[in-house]
Amino acid sequence: MQKDRANVSRRDFIKGTTAAGAAAAAVPMLGGPVPRAANAAEPAAETAPVKPLPSIQLGSYRISRMVAGANPLNGGSYQGAHATNCMKEYFTPERQVEFLQRCERAGITAHQFSNYTNSEYVQVARDRGVKMSFFGLHADAATVKDAIKSVQPIALVHHGGVTDRLFAEGKHQQVRDFVKAVHDGGIMAGVSAHNPDCIKRIADEGWDVDFFMTCFYFITRERVPGAMEKVPPICTLDMTHYTFFKDDPAAMTAVVRQVKQPCFGFKILAAGRACLNERRVREAIKIAFTSIKPIDGVIVGMFPRYVDEIQFNAEAAHRYGQIPKAS
Repeated sequence: MQKDRANVSRRDFIKGTTAAGAAAAAVPMLGGPVPRAANAAEPAAETAPVKPLPSIQLGSYRISRMVAGANPLNGGSYQGAHATNCMKEYFTPERQVEFLQRCERAGITAHQFSNYTNSEYVQVARDRGVKMSFFGLHADAATVKDAIKSVQPIALVHHGGVTDRLFAEGKHQQVRDFVKAVHDGGIMAGVSAHNPDCIKRIADEGWDVDFFMTCFYFITRERVPGAMEKVPPICTLDMTHYTFFKDDPAAMTAVVRQVKQPCFGFKILAAGRACLNERRVREAIKIAFTSIKPIDGVIVGMFPRYVDEIQFNAEAAHRYGQIPKAS
């Protein structure tokens, strides 16, 4: 019986994954064969030359404009229990590492992890030769040193949901203290938010922030007093557990274009709601890249169980993420 993922030690993980790798990819999940779309691209061979994606500068690091997100790796589907459980079942520790290897082979050179306490796969990937840059979410200034020591990221970013809540409660100084603690740890510090007003206030007040993570959808709106009253209800994409309003991307990207720091747009596919077909996905990626600054990037979560979303998204980044040449 497979061990529970939360109880797998790194030693057990490394010991078991070498033999299990090829077999794990072939085992049918949820009691049946894994379907693949007829036009899905096969994963790139390990020996195939990597075509560099359009890239941007983040501090002293040069990274691809498309960054691999972590939510699917941790079961963060935003689409209910069925999708969440499917992601958790698929993304075993071995497949988490394989995911990063495949991203790197597709030209994606950075990964945003969710929490340093659940990022053991990052070090295992490094041990296997993955050279991606890693930055992640955190929100506790007191444990910043532990997070840096554990994962050795290039940056830590204050968690967006916590940012929204603290600003709504008038406790924005806690976010600023976090930024200082990260800088004291010797790495770059970022702030994530779903509420564009948070990003705008930080920029207007001149905080010493290296970059932002900017959600295309204000999904924490219900936690902010008065925020729901400002949005016409007819703008919603759906009314499931989270509310995605179709006009939100324009509101956030208007702020993104005003701030001087690099910004990474996330949930550009509305947590899967813009993935009805390939055309919709390409359209969403195109809108994202054309709505942000040339120094900005996007973070995209991928679930390559049924379709090779890694290669598909990388190709879209090649097509739409090229930085215009200065005239």
